[in-house]
Amino acid sequence: MRVDVLRVRRADVAVAAVVTVLTVTPALVPYVQPWWFVTLVVLMSVPVLWRRRAILTTGTIVGSATTLAAIAATSLPQSVLVLPYGMLVCTYTFAAADLSRVRRATGIAGAAVGVAVSLVVPREDFETYRYVVTVIVAAYAFGLGARARRAEREAVRERERRIVEERAAAVARERTRIARDMHDIVTHSVGLILIQAETGPLVVRDHPEKAAAVFESIAAAGRDAVGQLRLILGALRGPDSPPEPTRGPQPGLGALPGLLDNARRAGLAASAEVRGEPGQLSRGVDVAAYRMVQESVTNTIRHAAARAVHVGVHWSGDTLRIEVADDGRGAREVREGYGMIGMRERVEACGGRLVVRPGGPGFTVTAILPIG
Repeated sequence: MRVDVLRVRRADVAVAAVVTVLTVTPALVPYVQPWWFVTLVVLMSVPVLWRRRAILTTGTIVGSATTLAAIAATSLPQSVLVLPYGMLVCTYTFAAADLSRVRRATGIAGAAVGVAVSLVVPREDFETYRYVVTVIVAAYAFGLGARARRAEREAVRERERRIVEERAAAVARERTRIARDMHDIVTHSVGLILIQAETGPLVVRDHPEKAAAVFESIAAAGRDAVGQLRLILGALRGPDSPPEPTRGPQPGLGALPGLLDNARRAGLAASAEVRGEPGQLSRGVDVAAYRMVQESVTNTIRHAAARAVHVGVHWSGDTLRIEVADDGRGAREVREGYGMIGMRERVEACGGRLVVRPGGPGFTVTAILPIG
């Protein structure tokens, strides 16, 4: 406790020393004063050293000593100059401090009573009234200005901190989006290439006239994957990197026919049905809808051992309902991997809802997305 009390700033020590010298010297020089008056003068200045730790306690001690010294000075045989430097410093610190309304009101009321007693009891003249009130109001105004500047600096720092956090969150969201896109592109395209490559030797042996079409499908899937990967990886380039000439918009529902063509090349009987009057989709919803269908078809090709997949696109008012169903082997429980988690996050990020349920047979994936 003693160490904590003695631990003060060097600036506070300097201020307290200056205030003590300016207060004690005019009161004690050139005349020697009684010990009790010396005690009052010391209490008017030295406690300023601890004003930052306990401003109300320090202000009460300094203010009370100043009031008593002003009253007692009239009874001394010699004329004494009582200068309230300590009280002015405490007033400044009080105004600059962050206090509750109750504590601030209490401090102002106590200071007002002390100043009034210091002026009325000794019967000071009007000039003294005006001088004391002016300097106290000025000290309080300077303190308010310091508090306002400190609050402004804190607000700037808080705003900068929020900007840094928002930028970090935006970077994290962008990384997650890129990871989802790369997962969707790679799993879909590579899955198609693997299936067609595995069936290629059989086609070459039994149906050589169809071999060229199989290899063209592999090449088309590869070109599509490379093009979309260039688009996604373009987001990772720095501002000084040259623009990617093949960069274009990410695919939306308009690319659904090409996606189904790829599924047919992989051996699925892929079909689609569109019902309702198409509405205007935001870019995020359009991409999320396409990626949901892409991931569902990829899962059907790779895991379902299905023969057919059906995509239903239903427009209804302000809602778009997309359903992807296959006739594969299905499962009793739905185990969500990275692809399924990515689908759900995409849909929910757009304000939609994703439902995955085992069918009889196969799986059905349904996304309900907002329009507009």
